Amino acid sequence: MATITELKCAVRDTLESRGVMAQLKARIRAEVFSALDDQSEPRPPLSHENLLINELIREYLDFNKYRYTASVLTAESGHPEVPLDRQFLANELNVVEDASSKSVPLLYGLVSHFLSSSGDSGGKVLLRGASLSAGPIASNTMPGPDA
Repeated sequence: MATITELKCAVRDTLESRGVMAQLKARIRAEVFSALDDQSEPRPPLSHENLLINELIREYLDFNKYRYTASVLTAESGHPEVPLDRQFLANELNVVEDASSKSVPLLYGLVSHFLSSSGDSGGKVLLRGASLSAGPIASNTMPGPDA
């Protein structure tokens, strides 16, 4: 007859081999976060840039079946529950897609673009600070190595 310890190990091994253990842990984390989330504390307004960034991340999380992580992102950020239309998101990012790129999240296409265009402009892309309406942008007062 199996001992309690052996039974616990067998159940844990079975849950891990079926991928259920990770789902249970993620679900517990999401529920704990939800229980601890202070709804009385108002969230800062969601800027346009943050809305786009959150949607790119959510699309990535959903694609990879990180559903509980996506639910925590949505709850914590105040992001709308209903996903943005993909075509709207692509238009806002000035992205043109071909048929093959539509099968993966936009974030994959953006990363792929920057990885494959590393030969252009000496391998560097100039990023400009965004105008976040939710707060001031920290400016880097130190000149960079190229200055």
